[in-house]
Amino acid sequence: MSDIQFVFMMLVIFQAKQLIGDYLLQTGWMVRGKSKSGPGFIIPLSVHVSVHALMTLAIMLVFNPSLWYLAALDFAVHFSMDRIKASPRLFGRYTDVNKQSFWIPFGLDQMVHHLTHYFIIWSLVSLR
Repeated sequence: MSDIQFVFMMLVIFQAKQLIGDYLLQTGWMVRGKSKSGPGFIIPLSVHVSVHALMTLAIMLVFNPSLWYLAALDFAVHFSMDRIKASPRLFGRYTDVNKQSFWIPFGLDQMVHHLTHYFIIWSLVSLR
């Protein structure tokens, strides 16, 4: 398989991972919980990002097990971005879906997740 074919396959795999982790497997408990003030956000957010990290770990174990640690990177970046987006003291204070102030952080969140995936894909290709 050529590098370009591998990259395209990884883009599709990580896009599916994002859909599964952020939309199909994210429960209402996770969504509500990661928006809590104080330490109450930690467990629901950790469970949510653990789903992502475990899927990334599975991908790494199939394609390059020596890069297992990129699952921890995915966890850390996803945790940080989702907390920034959901925290009532940060972007989470923008809750009106009819306003641009809600959608800009939402788009930023998705962009950061995709850039994380691109870095992971770049690592997979570079270290093949």
